[in-house]
Amino acid sequence: MMKKILTIAGSDSSGGAGIQADIKTITMHNMYAMSAITALTAQNTTGVYGIMNADADFVANQLDCIFTDIRPDAVKIGMVSDTAIINVIAEKLKEYKAENIVADPVMVATSGSKLISDDAIDALMTQLLPMADIITPNLAEAEVLTGMKITDKAMMEQAAQKLAETIKGGIVIKGGHLDDTADDLLYTSGKAVWIRGERINNPNTHGTGCTFSSAIACNLALTDDKVKAVTAAKEYLSGAIRAGLDLGHGSGPLYHNYQLGEKR
Repeated sequence: MMKKILTIAGSDSSGGAGIQADIKTITMHNMYAMSAITALTAQNTTGVYGIMNADADFVANQLDCIFTDIRPDAVKIGMVSDTAIINVIAEKLKEYKAENIVADPVMVATSGSKLISDDAIDALMTQLLPMADIITPNLAEAEVLTGMKITDKAMMEQAAQKLAETIKGGIVIKGGHLDDTADDLLYTSGKAVWIRGERINNPNTHGTGCTFSSAIACNLALTDDKVKAVTAAKEYLSGAIRAGLDLGHGSGPLYHNYQLGEKR
């Protein structure tokens, strides 16, 4: 039976990140994509030029419609920039006993634009992240969540241990912004596992976090082995970056459907 994946995130009008990247990723994993949209954004490869949050009650309505009809096998949570929306998502995921939750604490876009309000960060940390089976902060997001400065792999492990005091699921701290490596740290069940990754010479990385977290959700729908799920997701992401799509005037999108053949 086809696996069903729900993405709860914001829309990217340029198609490289957010809901659009999630749906492409889920489709390329041969799974059925569903979405609950938390915000509309006016953005492209050069930046975010406008954000319009959805009404929290309407987000709840979307989630009710999804869970009461086509129950997802995994849930990916992306951009949630408003406290009321965060609270209603947490409430609905508890109500429906959602499984295989991957939370990407999206705070800043690849272009550097801020995507979450200050008061929503606390709600994210206390309401949503503790519910997740895996969270996927990058270095900057892990610094916000821990209050630590993270510049190397040893500090990534320290940050993961600190997050594990309140986050009981797996913690993936992405190392893509390290100077000398692209390795990611998976901290789960009190153990640190490094997921190796090559540093690919491609400045077009718009939507990498969205793509990675969606790929993890797809793989969690197939296995409860977090190491296997994250490793498979990393391989997919690396392929989408390595394919070298070059669109737009800024940090361009990934080639999500690289497995289908050459670009046309």
